Amino acid sequence: MDLIQEVREENNFVKNIFNRFKKRDFSGTTGQAVKNSSYQLAQNLIFKFGSLLFTIVIARMLLPDRMGLYNLSLATIVLFASFSDLGIGAALITFGAKLLGKDNKTKAKGYVKKLFKWKINLLVITSFILLAGAYFIAEFYYQKPIFYAILVGAIYLPILGILGFVETLFKTTENFKTPMFKEIIFQITRFVLVPLTIFVFLKSGMSDKLMIVVTLLAITASYSVALLFLVFRAKKKIDFLKVKSEDLNKKEVQGLKKFILPLSATALAGMFFGYIDTLMLGHYVASEFIAYYGAAFALVGGAAAIIGFMSAALMPIFAKKSGKALENIFKKARNLTALISIAAGIFTWFVAYYVVRIAYGIEYLQAVPVLKWFSVLVVIMPVIAIYRGYFITQKKTKGLAWLVFGSAVLNIILNFFGIRYGLEQFGMMGAVYGAVGATILSRVLYLVGLIWMKKRKT
Repeated sequence: MDLIQEVREENNFVKNIFNRFKKRDFSGTTGQAVKNSSYQLAQNLIFKFGSLLFTIVIARMLLPDRMGLYNLSLATIVLFASFSDLGIGAALITFGAKLLGKDNKTKAKGYVKKLFKWKINLLVITSFILLAGAYFIAEFYYQKPIFYAILVGAIYLPILGILGFVETLFKTTENFKTPMFKEIIFQITRFVLVPLTIFVFLKSGMSDKLMIVVTLLAITASYSVALLFLVFRAKKKIDFLKVKSEDLNKKEVQGLKKFILPLSATALAGMFFGYIDTLMLGHYVASEFIAYYGAAFALVGGAAAIIGFMSAALMPIFAKKSGKALENIFKKARNLTALISIAAGIFTWFVAYYVVRIAYGIEYLQAVPVLKWFSVLVVIMPVIAIYRGYFITQKKTKGLAWLVFGSAVLNIILNFFGIRYGLEQFGMMGAVYGAVGATILSRVLYLVGLIWMKKRKT
């Protein structure tokens, strides 16, 4: 009877959503959540479909060898980009949304000023460290021709970091529409500029290492266009930025640091949790095998992000709610996400060959078994996002930090042994399968930990 009642509740929840769209009724908390979710879904769809199409196009243009170098360079730069956030985005949404909900605009701006100052400092430090370590990373650890590509990160990081901060400002005010238009502009700019750049320089016979450099520079230029758009819109749309700010007192600064500190540990651990597979493969295998792994993960990551749109859209709502109302919203969002994820995971397993064959071509067919196993991630990653959003907005970040840290350490250990064993027994493709197994197992255990922690806290 409990299961039947649960299914009925989910059906009613879905019907309520469709009725609100039909009547264009976005009143109340549920209506706001539906509105936010719809824009977030649209942005995720544009981002993931655009990114997937972009990846497919450049993968076909660059072919596995160059594509592997591109994936490795970008993963390294994005890894360093994580150092420049360290929970600042989550803090901006959590504190900003609460204060704006109380109509305390002056204090909200005070938090924005403090967090932006910290963000700039982190961007400068991170960019300098990346420049200083680029030669060692490329020539000694990877032993691949990506030194100049990594140097591009010193430009890429500040632009991406400020872009993310301004976008978070819009979402703090529950304006999900403007970030959606930003995504459209970025995807169009990137899809035109980057393939055109690759085409021109391929015709000129440019070397592999310089080809990756110009590709990353073209992507950086695309992000710059999107940033200019957001800054222009922020001046018109974010009203509380126009008021005089109220500086944070010592207690508030300490409270902010106390909130961010566990998230900093989470972000640092999350970097390795998210990218250790690619970074370790970069040390052990040739670039084309990194491309096979990256091709499959791109497809899975796109599907998981589209399904998990609710996590980002509901963070401002989670931040404002507590008690029974919070638990009801969380439960419905989690259950609906899980149902969709399971269906998507099964679908991914059965169509893996056709997806890879049509999308990437015969040069990437070795990615088919990788994609099949990664269908497990399609099921669990969106659910993980819901739990993570819940814990962050409820300021239960200490337990989350320890969980992510433990999962990251476990992921590193599993990847080390999985990649080495696979390499010794089955060659470079075996190393890829070792990374796949380690990635799946570590994320399954992470989800189990989140569920246990949620039950323990409530």
